[in-house]
Amino acid sequence: MALSANFQKEINKTVGFIGGGRMAQAMTNGFISSGLVQAKNIYVSDSSEQMLEVLEGIGVNTTKDNKSVVEKSDLIVIAVKPNIVSCVLKEVAPVVIPEKHLFVSIAAGITIRSIELNLPPGTHVVRVMPNTPALVQAGASVVASGSNAVPEDLVLVQAMLRTVGICDECPEYLLDAVTGVSGSGPAYAFAAIEALSDGGVKMGLPRELSTKLAAQTLLGAAKMVLETGKHPGQLKDEVCSPAGTTIAAMHVLEQNGFRGLWMDAVEAATLRAKELGSINQ
Repeated sequence: MALSANFQKEINKTVGFIGGGRMAQAMTNGFISSGLVQAKNIYVSDSSEQMLEVLEGIGVNTTKDNKSVVEKSDLIVIAVKPNIVSCVLKEVAPVVIPEKHLFVSIAAGITIRSIELNLPPGTHVVRVMPNTPALVQAGASVVASGSNAVPEDLVLVQAMLRTVGICDECPEYLLDAVTGVSGSGPAYAFAAIEALSDGGVKMGLPRELSTKLAAQTLLGAAKMVLETGKHPGQLKDEVCSPAGTTIAAMHVLEQNGFRGLWMDAVEAATLRAKELGSINQ
């Protein structure tokens, strides 16, 4: 859907990042390459000289002063580790203007309420759970709105996140489950690619070819799910011919608890996200 002229004007506001790590770098690259935000309108603070050098190479404004970023920005992304979010918010709170500023948190497990409590009353807050494939414009993000956020805030944040992948909305109470599926999910996929590659090497394939085939296979399978709209089970059945190689392999996976293992992994990550959230409030 095409962006309206009014909306285009809105997303050309200044954008700030407190924390200049990999996710901040991915997002700034996406914003700039899409044309939604000019590099000169992005401000990033970080304590690491190395991070700032990387960001300067992108063309954005850098500093070590968090308050300066807030003062110069309309939308501020909190991209620091969860354990220091509270300290950072308390530091910048004196220069926050609730009517002007929109805060977007990508810190895992940190609730909207805890963010709002550390900022002046009325501040607009949106919480996001992104993932690392945003680094290659293939991210999966989910947003939840705070008590003071307005619909236009969500539209803005979703449009910006769609420059680095897909973005959907859900109630905040589901964001820990989102963490378990897509936030931590890339690691599960990397492990699956590595395991497939190991199997290929065991059967005689060169490592480079085996890894390429494994990665492309998962990529292709994912595209089929997203683009055909078919249930994954149906797509799986379409590969499993009677008495064939694939159904024999699926039997081995089922015997070893393949589905249950993945479900347990999602549950473990979700519960850990809840635990971290309670620790860092």
